[in-house]
Amino acid sequence: MEEPSRLIRIRFEKVSPFLDERTRRLVAAAEAEAIGRGGITLVSRETGLCREAIRLGQAELQREEAVALGRIRKKGGGRKRTEQKDPTLKSDLERLIDPVTRGDPESSLRWTCKSTRQLAEALKHLGHQTSHRMVAEMLHELGYSLQGNRKTLEGESHPDRNAQFEYLHGQVKAFQEAGQPVVSVDTKKKELVGPFKNGGREWQPQGEPEAVETHDFPNAELGKVAPYGVYDAARNEGWVNVGTDHDTAAFAVESIRRWWYLMGREAYPGARRLLITADSGGSNGARVRLWKVALQSLVNETGLAITVSHLPPGTSKWNKIEHRLFSAISQNWRGRPLVSHEVIVNLIAGTTNSKGLKVRSALDTNHYPKGIKVSDQAMAALNLRRAEFHGEWNYSILPQAP
Repeated sequence: MEEPSRLIRIRFEKVSPFLDERTRRLVAAAEAEAIGRGGITLVSRETGLCREAIRLGQAELQREEAVALGRIRKKGGGRKRTEQKDPTLKSDLERLIDPVTRGDPESSLRWTCKSTRQLAEALKHLGHQTSHRMVAEMLHELGYSLQGNRKTLEGESHPDRNAQFEYLHGQVKAFQEAGQPVVSVDTKKKELVGPFKNGGREWQPQGEPEAVETHDFPNAELGKVAPYGVYDAARNEGWVNVGTDHDTAAFAVESIRRWWYLMGREAYPGARRLLITADSGGSNGARVRLWKVALQSLVNETGLAITVSHLPPGTSKWNKIEHRLFSAISQNWRGRPLVSHEVIVNLIAGTTNSKGLKVRSALDTNHYPKGIKVSDQAMAALNLRRAEFHGEWNYSILPQAP
């Protein structure tokens, strides 16, 4: 029987890649019937199919209608899904995924990245038979997917938030229709100066990425910079004062002063008033006394009456300068280490976009000490006029008498 055995094995190996489960057992059954007595044992040994499968194939060959069936198995046949045999598997998985709302808050996975392998191991400790692939499949069935967190929660909003936006919009429209300048101001995120990693990618020769420091420890000599921006929405122009010292109210007003003398005065030769829209916090915050005192000095110096309208608390992302100027700067220098002050200033000044944005920039090496106190007497001496609607957010500073 050695020669027939070899032929059976050769034939089966040739056709096996083209067979499904049912046709494989039918071919084996046909071979066994052709051999006769002992055929099932011989075919099972040469093909690797179990004897029960070959017997099932023989039974199907005896029923003519079985050949025409489209199913491979009988209805309900095949291995049962693990969650059908283990009804608590999915519920235990959900408890591990979200222990705060669905399970024990002391779960060991509460502060982990919850990878499928970790979840599979935790389920095995609970007595379940599963794998990381099965966990991934069940997570998709339960509606889970890998997601990062997203900044969408703004906390409690002020009851007059929308009313303030409407008031601010009215102010901007009135100033622009009168031909008076309107600027949006803010400080961009502080940046480390030196060969440090900067998010994003840029084109480089294959396999030659620019080398940067492994750790982001500030360079003692270069330190950080605070880019303070002034954005003119009507002209789509920006000014960025790159400060090397503290981001204080004095620095913020000095940035506005430089914008006026370098860009604003030329663009608005007949200006008598200036509207500034700003966040409610930071160096130009609504409650910062030094901000108002420094603005008074600028008003007296230029003769401009300055009106300030602050965005409601918690709405800084709606400040025009964020998505009209700062986002374009971030796009322009993505993937490039900010190795020096000169590089930073040049990258900012080289920023543009499809809408024709123009930006100018300069380095500000002046010192702006922190912790300067402003007395009540200095505040009382200001020529400040508060608006009837939320005077803490909306006010004007007028020139003082000589």
